Amino acid sequence: MHPISDAALAELKQNIQLWSRELGFDGIGISGAELGDAGPALQRWLGRGWHGEMNFMSRHADKRADPGLLVPGVFRIISVRLGYWSDAGSSAETVLRDSRKAYIARYALGRDYHRPMRRKLQRLADLITEAIGPFAYRAFVDSAPVMEKPLGQNAGLGWIGKNTNLIDPVTGSWFFLGELYTDLPLPVDSPHIDHCGSCTRCAEACPTNALDVPYQLDATLCIAYLTIEHKSSIPEALRPMIGNRIFGCDDCQLVCPHNREPGQGDEIFSARDGLDDISLLELFSWTPKTFAEYTQGSAIRRLGYERWMRNLAVALGNGPPDESVIAALRARLGAVSEMVDEHIHWALGRLGETSAATNMRDRS
Repeated sequence: MHPISDAALAELKQNIQLWSRELGFDGIGISGAELGDAGPALQRWLGRGWHGEMNFMSRHADKRADPGLLVPGVFRIISVRLGYWSDAGSSAETVLRDSRKAYIARYALGRDYHRPMRRKLQRLADLITEAIGPFAYRAFVDSAPVMEKPLGQNAGLGWIGKNTNLIDPVTGSWFFLGELYTDLPLPVDSPHIDHCGSCTRCAEACPTNALDVPYQLDATLCIAYLTIEHKSSIPEALRPMIGNRIFGCDDCQLVCPHNREPGQGDEIFSARDGLDDISLLELFSWTPKTFAEYTQGSAIRRLGYERWMRNLAVALGNGPPDESVIAALRARLGAVSEMVDEHIHWALGRLGETSAATNMRDRS
């Protein structure tokens, strides 16, 4: 443990709070390295199979539940928030209501957050080092088995709501999380209390009933999981519920009362290339090269072209039976993969193409 007096530690904490704000973080809190009931809750969730194909959630589950196993000697964890909401451009609700448009989760409209946020955390660590000398630390931004939401709650950055997101009562939930695991015996903050009360708007808004159990998420039903993490064919029964959402889903956040007046996020996360108001047909016309060009530096890049086209085919099938849509779907048959073809045939069947529906029955 780092040998610093209590008075010096209290002053250091104040400086860390100041430096964090100067770096652009809109929230900072400090917690111990104990997670309490979060570990057993994770095991129960995994035991239900609600993580679906996200095998990384079960790998190193022990390190998720015990930060000391991930970083030996960790004593305090500095958790930070970085907002990404932007009022500029088309509103989320407007795009969701237009079945010809593509809905992309608000966090993915601009630059991928991992590198910018990690650089800010590294700068924070450098400032601490300049103030007190070398100390042991590791920075994480969704890059290791870290239970960032329980840590954030313990650090007073918000409470884990019924939609399983971390929520701040003032700025809402439109933010990213990052952590510095340290050996510094800093004063800790008080955990945040729950403000969800009797509200059930998130569960009522979820198109697939993935939030039917309060404070728990069945990821196998979640549209964010289905369109991003799920690598294989999307279950047919769930496809109509996806609507025009092609990368993620924000429904449970959009209806949250604490998101009525969200804080404005960092401008680097504002929509680029018109992705906040773009047609499904335009995106479906992208070639692998176009996809690579337009997703450079974007969280969307990790999806890959095949799943991108799979998701678009589903969304087009959930839209109006326009001749241009049917023609575009037919033109892509055999161009990407068998999995994409399956979803194209499904979409054509949804749009009233009898031959496509017959083809689907023959395949089943």
